[in-house]
Amino acid sequence: MKTLHLIRHAKSSWKDESLADIDRPLAPRGIRACALMAEKIAAAGCDFSHVFTSAAVRAQATIRLIAETLGTVQMSWTVADGLYTFSAHDLLEWCRDNLPADIDQAVIVGHNPAMQDLSNLMQDGAAGKRIEKLPTCAYVQMVLDDDSWTRLGPGRLKLITFLTPKMFK
Repeated sequence: MKTLHLIRHAKSSWKDESLADIDRPLAPRGIRACALMAEKIAAAGCDFSHVFTSAAVRAQATIRLIAETLGTVQMSWTVADGLYTFSAHDLLEWCRDNLPADIDQAVIVGHNPAMQDLSNLMQDGAAGKRIEKLPTCAYVQMVLDDDSWTRLGPGRLKLITFLTPKMFK
C-alpha cells in the first residue's frame, strides 16, 4: 500500500508585481497558515520522511515553515523542477516516473489547479468525495491499494483526510 500526501503551498504575496511567478514569497497570511496547519497535518498521520517540493519559492517556504513549526520532526526535502506545474496530468506523470519504488509514503508540495485536479482525478469514484476547492495550505491524504507508484491512475486512490486552514480558525 502507498500513501500520497499533498500539501498545496500557503498563500503567496503579490506585493512585488515585478517578481516572476516562481519567485513569489509567502504572504503574512501564508506564514500564519503554515504554523496553524503543521501540527494538524502531522496529527493526521503525515509521514515527512520523503518530501518533494516544487522549485517555487512559496512551495519551499511552505515546507520549511512546517518543518520549523514541528521542530522535533526530522525533515528534509527534495526540490523537483517538475513539480512546478499547474497540470494534473504532468503531476501524475511526475509521481509515476519519480517517486522511488522503495518508499511507501510521499509528500508532494505543489500548486493548484494541479493538486486539486489530481486529487479528484485519482479518487475512487465510489467514494464520492470530490474536493470542490483546495485552498492554500490545504492537506490531502490518499491511499493507493497497490505496491507500485507506477500504477497511480484515475480512480485508484481513496481519500483518507482533507484539511484546510479554515477548519481550525
